[in-house]
Amino acid sequence: MDKKKINELKKIATRVRKHIIEETYHAGAGHPGGSLSCTDILTVLYFHEMRVDPKNPHWKDRDRFVLSKGHCAPALYGVLAERGFFPVEDLVGFRSADSYLEGHPSMKMVPGVDMSTGSLGQGISAAVGMAMMGKLDKADYRVYAILGDGEIQEGQVWEALMAAAHYKLDNLVAFLDYNGLQIDGKITEVMSPEPVEEKFRAFGWKVLKIDAHDYEQIIDALNQAREIKGMPVMIIAKSIKGKGVSFMENSVSWHGTPPKKEHRDQAIAELDEYLAKLEVE
Repeated sequence: MDKKKINELKKIATRVRKHIIEETYHAGAGHPGGSLSCTDILTVLYFHEMRVDPKNPHWKDRDRFVLSKGHCAPALYGVLAERGFFPVEDLVGFRSADSYLEGHPSMKMVPGVDMSTGSLGQGISAAVGMAMMGKLDKADYRVYAILGDGEIQEGQVWEALMAAAHYKLDNLVAFLDYNGLQIDGKITEVMSPEPVEEKFRAFGWKVLKIDAHDYEQIIDALNQAREIKGMPVMIIAKSIKGKGVSFMENSVSWHGTPPKKEHRDQAIAELDEYLAKLEVE
């Protein structure tokens, strides 16, 4: 892919990361770690891959997206604001009583949100339903979802995956945000879902593996997914929890801990420095 385009995507993602820090800082609550780990995937989806119209969020022919790991709403809100679904200035109201930006995505409240999520395991089931409806309607829209790696400890996830394969939903692409950490520690120590690759294949999905922060790999996987027929696609995206903020990276303590002022200031300074480098490339 054109390096200039990738550079622009990186700039957007860096601004989104700044939004995540500001949202959780001003709210005094939220989940920065997992939001930062899925930012690059979300950026590629909304600024390269998906067919959406910010001026018409309910356009019937749009591609659909479900953030199954709904607690990472700060990332989704940041991307939707950058894409023009609502004003960037509204982000600092995240989780406040007078804001429409609730702690988890609400399809009734937030323009651009296709499914309300938050109860882990349910989002992927909704995505399967959307993909089934697309097939029944003979529509050409595609459905995308992001799952958390801790989330796949939920049994409902595997029921949904089984149904998607049974109905040959090749219009469905899911990403596993595989950062290896959940609220209580390493996923392999809390309740190991391994071997995930073999399990997804056994459940009838085409499996691709990528670096969740490599834009060329994300885009190539999405291009491959479009060519796969007769089965849904799972993209295992190896990610870094807290990606982009040095002291948050690979640290479980930032799963659901908002930054205090000193953390906020350091994080914004790091992201601004990286953004400045991108501006001269």
